[in-house]
Amino acid sequence: MSTAAPGPGPLQVTQAETADTVCIGLIGELDHSRAHLLLDTATRVLADRPDLRELRLKCAGITGVDPMGLSTLLMVRRRTDAAGIRLHLDDRPARLDRLMELTGTLEHLTDTAADADPARVPGAGKPLRAPSVKPDPLR
Repeated sequence: MSTAAPGPGPLQVTQAETADTVCIGLIGELDHSRAHLLLDTATRVLADRPDLRELRLKCAGITGVDPMGLSTLLMVRRRTDAAGIRLHLDDRPARLDRLMELTGTLEHLTDTAADADPARVPGAGKPLRAPSVKPDPLR
C-alpha cells in the first residue's frame, strides 16, 4: 500500500491483500466527484475474490466526506453483507465518526458483532408485522 501523506484533494485509493483479507486505503476527499473510485474498487474486489472473508477500509487518510461519500460507504456495506464478507472501517478520523453519529449510520457501518452473530441484530429472522391498532372508543 502506498504511504502518501494525507491531505485535502482528490481521493486516492490503494489496495493490499492477504489470503483472506483485502485492505483498501483511502486518502483525500470521499466526495461526489471521486466516491465511485471506492465503490468500483470494492465491487471489483468482491467479484474477483470469492474466498474473501474481510474487507478493511483504512480511513485514516480521509480528509472529508460528503453525502455521496457516506452513501458509498453504505453501498459497500450492503455489498459486503450480501456476499457474507465482514466490513471493517479502520483508523476512522473523528470527523467521520461524528458524521456517522449525526446520520445514525455509525452502528450500522461499524457493528462487527452483528456480522459475526446475526442473532444479535434486533428482529433478525423474525417476520415483519404491522403493529396492532385498537379502535378508538371515542369515535
